[in-house]
Amino acid sequence: MLQISNNVVIPDNEIEISAIRSQGAGGQNVNKVATAIHLRFDINASSLPDYYKERLLKLNDNRITQDGIIVIKAQEYRSQLKNREDAIARLKELIQSAMVVKKKRKPTKPTASSQQKRVDGKRKRSQVKNNRRKVEDE
Repeated sequence: MLQISNNVVIPDNEIEISAIRSQGAGGQNVNKVATAIHLRFDINASSLPDYYKERLLKLNDNRITQDGIIVIKAQEYRSQLKNREDAIARLKELIQSAMVVKKKRKPTKPTASSQQKRVDGKRKRSQVKNNRRKVEDE
């Protein structure tokens, strides 16, 4: 069972894990041993609460397919057990990140003193540029 929060748990039978061969260099071992893990989790068919499902499906994440299936491939480690733990941890992290509600930004106005400083700076810069001009004889 995967514990997401105090009252949300995902049973093991909802997470489909299969071992596959890792990509890349690795010598003879890479051709014989299936150490990489391919994790699949169907959001719609899961026992997650509805608001979890909605938030997950709204995420703009390339690990979530159009059908609402989370696909995670873990192949960082040379051992199948570590890759399995890594894939499950990444699934948990993804689900928890969907539940984080961003604080709404309150638009603020610049203070009167900051506006005055800005105008003073512009006036000073203008004066410096004015002083660089050619002096005209009168």
